[in-house]
Amino acid sequence: MPPPPPPQPPVPPPHHLLKKPTSLPDVIFTAFSLLVLFSTSPKPTSLFFIPNNNINKLSFPLYPRRFPKMSSPFTSSPNPRSPGRLPPPFATPQLLSDWLKPRLAADLFRSWGVKPGTKNVHNLWLEIAEGETSLADSSPPVRTVEVVVVRIVRNDGKLLLVESHQELSNGVVRHRGRPLSEKMKPGESVEAAVHRAVKEELGLGSLVEIGTLGSVVDCNSNSGIHGIVRILPGSYVKTVEERASASYPGLPARYLLHTVEAEVEGLPEGEFCTEELDEYGDLDEKNVAGSAVSCKKHFWKWIDPDSV
Repeated sequence: MPPPPPPQPPVPPPHHLLKKPTSLPDVIFTAFSLLVLFSTSPKPTSLFFIPNNNINKLSFPLYPRRFPKMSSPFTSSPNPRSPGRLPPPFATPQLLSDWLKPRLAADLFRSWGVKPGTKNVHNLWLEIAEGETSLADSSPPVRTVEVVVVRIVRNDGKLLLVESHQELSNGVVRHRGRPLSEKMKPGESVEAAVHRAVKEELGLGSLVEIGTLGSVVDCNSNSGIHGIVRILPGSYVKTVEERASASYPGLPARYLLHTVEAEVEGLPEGEFCTEELDEYGDLDEKNVAGSAVSCKKHFWKWIDPDSV
């Protein structure tokens, strides 16, 4: 019987199955990795869970963070004397004048308030302060104005009321030959502007209630008459006109015109005049209104609409 074969040495496992002993640096690296992993994992914003169809959802934070509102240097606060109206961008008429001088022809700018029928820089400052006018920063600046035009008619539209001329505070007579018109206030509706125009230019200010004509004074009489304003349906038309400003020579103007036809009961059948009181009375704290050219009397007459 042959002798048994000698025992074979054990076959070592493949090299890729050998497990290297863990060294101390590897342990430190693994621990550090686990620490980073848990520190960067998203955490619930609340300790409370709301069950919904066997699915747990995180609730919103109990005390959401609130950020304070930051004030902007471009935000204007309302004028305390007139709620809703923003203060003018020019604190005084002189600052407005200094801004205009390098942007306008010198000879035309000097004619403001001097040439008959023109207004001065105080008038323009008041228009800006009231929000009736805006200026584009250009050379020359462009003056933008929204205007309501009221074509007051009677006898089924056969006659149209126009303002023939005005008597200004400096004694100058300014010829007009146009229907009733008025610069609009910021945010004012066409209907409100129509009633205000009728009240201020065909009535006596504080004696007139919105929606009525109020007192119209005949220059040759002390009697007062009253009437009702009715805007004719379908008469509204909006147009844009760009032309040189007659009131401010050298200053181009862009007019946004809101035109309506209206009937006003109680107006005189012949020519008449009205007085306008305190045109800039609510902005007189700096005596600016006293330096501006204002309209003292309006002169009205009825004409054939086709002649306009």
